Amino acid sequence: MYKYFFVSKVYLQPMEYTAHLQKDKKLATILGTATHQLVLHQNIPLRLIASIMSQQLNTKVASIIFKRFLALYNGAEPTPQQVIDTPFEKLRVIGLSNNKVKYVQNVAAFCLENKITDTLLLGMENYEIIKLLTQIKGVGQWTVEMLLLFSLGREDVFAVDDLGIQQAIQQLYGLDASDKKKLKADMLQLSAQWKPYRSYACLHLWRWKDNIN
Repeated sequence: MYKYFFVSKVYLQPMEYTAHLQKDKKLATILGTATHQLVLHQNIPLRLIASIMSQQLNTKVASIIFKRFLALYNGAEPTPQQVIDTPFEKLRVIGLSNNKVKYVQNVAAFCLENKITDTLLLGMENYEIIKLLTQIKGVGQWTVEMLLLFSLGREDVFAVDDLGIQQAIQQLYGLDASDKKKLKADMLQLSAQWKPYRSYACLHLWRWKDNIN
């Protein structure tokens, strides 16, 4: 559900990426005339904290909890040090589990200790960011991929482990889901033809899946 938390979806005239994605005849059938725009957000460490908060929650609940979180700091976006200094129980009462509080504090501590800034991350390749941030306990590759796509606005992210993407591709391409390892290999092979615009393909697949369910 994190995918709709920070993104701005804008309807524009067909862009360069649509012409490229339309080369895949099956994918072309779901593109339609609406296009997506990726947005670069500031304060990436906070976006990572928000992604931890939103895990396994629907968009509405995640939004409510994040607003409660900001309210702890009078509506302002806190620094990693402010998050670290916030008492554990104060974070618990906004609706976070014990584990999520620990993971939020892990993120804040890691960003502070490793001097993680927007400038640093903007200068790194996707694989470098994944390698760096997945060192944090509670932060997996999927979480970092969502950060790359929805906070850093990277155009070529393919979330092979995302359940929604897996289900959409299974249905659209008729893939067998009984062997998860083979399914992921098939998905990666399919997605190779979408480079360097795999993020947009994911956005269209998510929207198509949501609209047919």
